[in-house]
Formats: sequence, structure tokens, C-alpha cells
Amino acid sequence: RGRPAVTPPAAAEAPRVAIERGAEVGAAGGRPLLADVYRPPEPLATRPAVLLIHGGAWRTGDRAQLAWYGIMLGRRGYLCVACEYRLAQEAAWPAQIHDVKTALRWMRAQAGALGIDADRIAAWGHSAGGHLALFAAGTPNEAAYEGGGGSAGAGTDVAAAVAYYAPAALERPADGGWDSAAALLGEDATDEAMRAASPIGRAGPAFPPTLLIHGADDGTVPADQSVRMRGALARAGATAELHVRAGLPHSFDLDRECGRESLALGAAFLDRYLAGTAPAGAPGARRRLAELRAAGERGA
Repeated sequence: RGRPAVTPPAAAEAPRVAIERGAEVGAAGGRPLLADVYRPPEPLATRPAVLLIHGGAWRTGDRAQLAWYGIMLGRRGYLCVACEYRLAQEAAWPAQIHDVKTALRWMRAQAGALGIDADRIAAWGHSAGGHLALFAAGTPNEAAYEGGGGSAGAGTDVAAAVAYYAPAALERPADGGWDSAAALLGEDATDEAMRAASPIGRAGPAFPPTLLIHGADDGTVPADQSVRMRGALARAGATAELHVRAGLPHSFDLDRECGRESLALGAAFLDRYLAGTAPAGAPGARRRLAELRAAGERGA
């Protein structure tokens, strides 16, 4: 007799990143500061976290802008918090970095509830958000840039930074291009104010490991901004990695394939320098190079 047909069980659906929208992380300017939390279905053992900071020339954009990154990094085991900050037309600089640091302090103060290691938080930003990520990385617990938005005393140092096509040096464009200084500081910004608000001036040996990603054909924020930032960090003795992607413009990650490729670079960097799930120093390569040098010295 023929056996009855057996219907195979439906394939189990992959665990989803849980999204909590509108968490109140602090208050500033008479209103709450909100963030979206992306909880990984399978957190990494070292419980790392990433603060996502949106771009938009400090004048547009919102915390939903980097939702895809929250989901994709969440799938890799990173808890992500996508913050908002007061835009330049709402509040003058340094309100923007005050609000970012409020979100950082909240993450650290809520580490237990979030299930994260308070010492393994990275700042990740795009364009204007990249500027804020770098600035936060270079000014840990610096009173002038802390603000009073909440979670006082929790600390604002970060363990790593990732910046996509970030304006690292605020300056007047020589060729009539986008004026980053005017966008953030206003048309009357002085040279002193531009220098003070530029992450490149914060490069130092204590700067956390930093990944810079830029499109070579960026007509808004020239790739030279990231090249110079990497040079300043290297000269200071900090760990910095730079990827200039040939033929790509500003906001190149709006193309999903380009976005996936650069996300892989960012995630691999975090695996090495934040989560500690991959070796940071490529010991196998270093060992092999040492062997080759030794063989050469022996005339082998």
C-alpha cells in the first residue's frame, strides 16, 4: 500500500530584530529626545552596541534614516540605538553633539536593561552624522560638549567610531561647493569656530579605533576630508582604517548593493575593534611576514 503523503514542516522563520520605537533618552530645548532601539535576536557574547547617527547636513533627516543599518547590524548580534538630535535651525551648535551625547549616556546608564556592555559602545554616523560620531569619539566627557539632556555622570567615551563620507574639517569651500561650516555654524562662522567644531582637530593617541568610508567621486563632501582625518589619526598614533571607494558619489549607500558592501566593511571593523570576535591585529599575516623576512635574511 502507498504511504500517505507527509507534508514537511514549514521552515522556521529566522529570528527577527525587535524594534522599539520612540524610547525617550533625555530632553533638551523643552522637548523629549527620542531614539529607536534595535535588539538583536542573538546578541554577541561580548554584548556590543552601536549608536547610529543620521545625516542630512545637520538640517534634515531623522532617526529612521538608518533603520536598515539597525536591522542589518542587529542580525549580526549588535544592539543598535538610532538617535535624533536637534537640527541646526532648531538649536545652534553645540546642541547637536549635546543630544548625541545624551543618547550615549542613556545607553550607558541603561546598559543592564539593554543587555549591553557599557564599555563596548561604538558611534556610527553618515555625513553630518559621521561628523557627530567623530566629534563624540574625540571629546569624551568634555564638559563643553556634554549638555544636560539626562543621565548625568554616565560617561560619553566610545570604544570605536565608524564614519561614512563625513565632513571632518569644517571649512569654506574653495570651488563654490557645499559649505559645511555655514550649514552647521551659520554664514558668519569664524575660523576659530570652524576649527573648534572640526573632528580633525581632536585627533590624538587616545582617539578610539576609527573606520572612515568615502566615495572617491563625492561632490558634496570631498573624499580628501576622510583622507586627511585618517592622516591626522595615524600621525597621532591612533588606530584608523580608510576605504575610498572608486567611482562612488556622496550617499552611495542609497544603492543597496553598495550599501551591503560597505556595511560588511563596517561590521568587520566592529567585529575586530568593538566586539572582539575577530583578531584586530591579523596575527596570522604578521606571523607569516616575520617568517618571510627571516627567510630572506638567511638567504633562503
